[in-house]
Amino acid sequence: MSDKNARSYWQANVRIVLRLLCVWFFISFGCGILLADFLDQFRIGGFKLGFWMAQQGSIYGFVILIYVYIRQMDKLDHQYKLDQTQSADSSDTNIEEQS
Repeated sequence: MSDKNARSYWQANVRIVLRLLCVWFFISFGCGILLADFLDQFRIGGFKLGFWMAQQGSIYGFVILIYVYIRQMDKLDHQYKLDQTQSADSSDTNIEEQS
């Protein structure tokens, strides 16, 4: 990978991370602390939404963010032709050719 492509790839990676960190901050600090009183007027499973977001909802949100990050990075890797499946397939064929 050339230096220009590597720099572009890294900048795209940082943009993805920063966007997801903003969502993470909103879920944890915004919904769990700042908006908790407002969210408490709604209920999920008998619990006030502000309390639920601070205790359970943020955990679900974080797990979803992990999957979103994986998906976004797979797209980015594909865009820059850094797919692991392609490199793994080519290394397997090299091993088979040597045998």
